[in-house]
Amino acid sequence: MKIDVLTLFPGMFVGPLDESIIKRARERGILQLGIHDLRNWTHDRHKTVDDRPFGGGPGMVLKPEPLFEAAESLAGPKTRVILMGPSGRKFTQEIGRELAGYEHLLLIAGSYEGFDDRVRQGLAHDELSIGDYVLTNGALPVMVMIDVVTRLLPGVLGDEESAKEESFSHGLLEYPHYTRPAEFRGMKVPEILLSGHHAEIARWRHEQALERTRERRPDLLEQPEKKD
Repeated sequence: MKIDVLTLFPGMFVGPLDESIIKRARERGILQLGIHDLRNWTHDRHKTVDDRPFGGGPGMVLKPEPLFEAAESLAGPKTRVILMGPSGRKFTQEIGRELAGYEHLLLIAGSYEGFDDRVRQGLAHDELSIGDYVLTNGALPVMVMIDVVTRLLPGVLGDEESAKEESFSHGLLEYPHYTRPAEFRGMKVPEILLSGHHAEIARWRHEQALERTRERRPDLLEQPEKKD
């Protein structure tokens, strides 16, 4: 997969995308990642990317010209162009899985008061948000999305079952995990996990996932449970 990012703050991406799973995916050629400064597509000496909103109001709005020019320079016929902004639909594991099926993503990080709406109308295929809160700009949401999508690419995780068993992969939170020692400070590992009965262990894990979801995220149970 190829992912290109348009941002006003390319320096924010140094570090987080150079470690751990994303680093290995890039080194192995599974993920090709490009971080681009939107100001490179401006044509005035001040590298202007924003202007005051028509109709008045606080803040500045990202201009359409550099965004269109940059996207048209980077995108191809198979590119999915996605804006990051608080008015977008909420990003989920399911959407991450959907995006992992594309050959090329162009992720555009918002800033200031957001985008001139003609960018939504004439350029973007989708707009996504990672939650109901306000961040300084769209760089962090873009990094979150890259991390989620990269983990879902074939060959990235050492154990392909890992992505299937994680929280939200079946519409539920993940079941509790335990490792050695079997007892620590009076807290014991549930006996079922030491039994070797795989069918019973699977049943216990499913029950625990349901219970945890009911307690912590009952909203997830309002949707149909996903099955492989």
